[in-house]
Amino acid sequence: MFELFKLLGNKRLFVLLVGLVTFIALMGFTLGPRTALSWPEKFLKDSVGFVQYVFYKPASAVAGFFKDVANMRAVYQENEELRIAMGHYTRDRLKYNEMEKTNDRYKDLLQFTAEQRNRYNYEYRIAQVISANSDPNSRTINIDIGENADIKPGMAVTSQEGLVGVISHVSAYTSTVNLLTSMDANDPNSNAIAATAVGKEDTVFGMIESFDPKTGMFKMTKISEESDIKKGDEIISSGIINNFPKYMRIGEVKKIEVGEYGLTRTATIEPYASFLDWKELMVVIPPEVKE
Repeated sequence: MFELFKLLGNKRLFVLLVGLVTFIALMGFTLGPRTALSWPEKFLKDSVGFVQYVFYKPASAVAGFFKDVANMRAVYQENEELRIAMGHYTRDRLKYNEMEKTNDRYKDLLQFTAEQRNRYNYEYRIAQVISANSDPNSRTINIDIGENADIKPGMAVTSQEGLVGVISHVSAYTSTVNLLTSMDANDPNSNAIAATAVGKEDTVFGMIESFDPKTGMFKMTKISEESDIKKGDEIISSGIINNFPKYMRIGEVKKIEVGEYGLTRTATIEPYASFLDWKELMVVIPPEVKE
């Protein structure tokens, strides 16, 4: 017994034993099932988090500074492009305003009637598509406005992308739209579209009379051999045929070929409208049919 106390008197051995007991106790405490952290662990976690925050904020600020410096040139160039675009817009707006004033002055000099002045001031009425007919021989859709919204047969229907079709039947609260995809050159009841190209209204003219379901393209025929129509031209309605008002977007020229008998040319037109999954369409109301 005396020898045991003598051994315990050794300070180094005593500290080692206390440390070993403490280590074993801590292991047993930390390895056991727990739902929360102990206060030493919380203190350590918070301390590490605070140190990380102290070092992260300056490091993040420095990294962000160098990133901003690297992007300054790109931002400056973008601002220059926007400034140039704004200058062009301002110039074009002033030019347009001047042309509009000149046009109004000429109308006054030539004593244009009210109908002539408002001929192309179309009104657009939003309609929801409520059903579609999948019959390939009768491609139609139904919309939720009719006589209640002053809709009449023969009115054009368009989407945001481009021309869609023409109103064929009207009831009190619904209307039927005959789609352009049903156009057939051999059908006398089919609605052909008198068309031209943007910027070439005086030199390009043709008739869109058919749609090829295999290619998804329109055929524009009866184009003069002297016409300067080219691939990439934007095709719009010319307004000669009343069912399709002027300036309705139709599609883009993808190919030009020699027409029948070699006297005219034929253009293949990719429609702007997708003719799929419509939710909203717009009925074009010409001024002369408004009450």
